[in-house]
Amino acid sequence: MTTSLRYEDIVRAPKALLHDHLDGGLRPATIIDLAAEVGHELPTTDPAELGRWFVAAADSGSLERYLETFAHTVAVMQTAPALRRVARECALDLAADGVVYAEVRFAPEQHLEQDLTLDEVVEAVLAGFVEGSTLAAEAGTPIRVGTLLTAMRHAARSQEIAELAVRHRDRGVVGFDIAGAEAGFPPTRHLDAFEYLQRENFHFTIHAGEAFGLPSIWQAIQWCGADRLGHGVRIVDDITPGSPSQLGRLAAYVRDKRIPLELCPSSNVQTGAAPSIAEHPIGLLRDLRFRVTVNTDNRLMSGTSMSREMALLVDAFGYGWREMQWFTINAMKSAFIPFDERLRIIDDVIKPAYAKLLG
Repeated sequence: MTTSLRYEDIVRAPKALLHDHLDGGLRPATIIDLAAEVGHELPTTDPAELGRWFVAAADSGSLERYLETFAHTVAVMQTAPALRRVARECALDLAADGVVYAEVRFAPEQHLEQDLTLDEVVEAVLAGFVEGSTLAAEAGTPIRVGTLLTAMRHAARSQEIAELAVRHRDRGVVGFDIAGAEAGFPPTRHLDAFEYLQRENFHFTIHAGEAFGLPSIWQAIQWCGADRLGHGVRIVDDITPGSPSQLGRLAAYVRDKRIPLELCPSSNVQTGAAPSIAEHPIGLLRDLRFRVTVNTDNRLMSGTSMSREMALLVDAFGYGWREMQWFTINAMKSAFIPFDERLRIIDDVIKPAYAKLLG
């Protein structure tokens, strides 16, 4: 990968991440260790080969096929020690990549096969993030990690998971999400959960506008009241490019309301939501000044990191430090932590670092 910015400098630059799945970011060596402990069969036990297998299996152009790769990662995340280790390593890996703020999401209901309770699952993950963040700070790469609890849109536990998230809101859980295949499982199936979260003054995002189009985005915003759109890349279906570009009513509403788009370039290409990085709608959406953020989605399945995602955009669109800072501040403005914490990270960490890079 060649960029007009040095890759090692991109790694050191502070970055903020809003859309990262815990079960999509395991280290291959950790999967092999944990699989051996529980007797789970893997495609290979060579770490490098396993990493390549995940990327190849996910690189199908189908969201459904992409999601099948999670059978292996979820299978080894069924005990408290395993969940704690995965979360600890996640925080360390993100911090080493220059991420200063991250919101990492996972679905507690997928980690109950060894008789853990939902609360025990959340407690193990939160403990791992605390351990990882502490070790990262000691290594000189501090990171603030917030946790989102995800309910699976094809299941019927969203109300229970929403209550779980609120129950742990003062212990590290900062938001709620629904995820899974969009087609046939509209977000309106979970209206009770979203109405409960709004009554509790709690933040939530919804996976929408990835595999499914504008109706999914419209429902997420207008029916469910989502604070952010998980992916939301298909909002371009409501935009006619030109000089000037013409925005439909939904696209105009999303831009006017500054609703954040959690775009994940490499993942969007893998699942067929975008044809390539160079043709990814992020270029148009950024030019039109939507609230665009850059994210990893699933680092293992995409063989990626925040630095790699930024470098790909630098290559494809000729971006520099000014654009990287814009994406990063957009993400911090859109984070689910309190305003004063967001402002502190922007003013004390992000802006001073980019001021030096911009000269």
